[in-house]
Amino acid sequence: MRCIIVEDQPPAQRILKKFIDDVPTLELVGAFSNGVDAMDFLNSESVNLMFLDIHLPKINGLDFLKSIPNPPQVILTTAFSEYALEGYDLNVVDYLLKPFSFQRFLQAVGKVNVKQEAAQSTVTNAPLTEIYVKSSHEHIKVLIKDIYTISSDSDYTEIYLKEKKILSNESLRHWLEVLGSNHFLQVHKSHIINTKKIDRISGNMVMLTDGSKIPMGRAYKEDFLKSIL
Repeated sequence: MRCIIVEDQPPAQRILKKFIDDVPTLELVGAFSNGVDAMDFLNSESVNLMFLDIHLPKINGLDFLKSIPNPPQVILTTAFSEYALEGYDLNVVDYLLKPFSFQRFLQAVGKVNVKQEAAQSTVTNAPLTEIYVKSSHEHIKVLIKDIYTISSDSDYTEIYLKEKKILSNESLRHWLEVLGSNHFLQVHKSHIINTKKIDRISGNMVMLTDGSKIPMGRAYKEDFLKSIL
């Protein structure tokens, strides 16, 4: 999910950035200290989720939310509990009272996931069969069934096919969001695999049908094994 932060306090922004970075399904695409700058961004970019503080300069967070014609899903963040009722009247996903823990943050994000999946299922049930990968100045057509793994390397990702690899300008989180419903799972902080290409699992290694070996990260192993076994 593409998300933004609207928060004027640098320490609070840093905490949210760290929490977002620790959740593979979230991609931070912008951070703003006021609603005016955030509105300009929302007018030109696609955003799924907004972490919104209530006490902001220039315009109050709740008034800012009321002014957005088609707002993304919203998780409010504030140190003042008295605004909770008004926030829920605006159909926000959750209300995080500062200071909040990573566990509480995950609970709020989990509610967004459920809502998003339900909304997507009403639009289409047809899985993707192909994607276009932006590589340098080209857009390369790739059949999803031909992908074995996608790995991150610094500021780009490498998409591995049977006989070649393609460098992509997109992040690993982007590909997890695009391909997550097409038998692709994250097994390591740097690797996503096509589960249709698994030959066997040995210890902490996933062996694919092309002979490649992908390590399983400790943080991903349990969820990965539950998903495929």
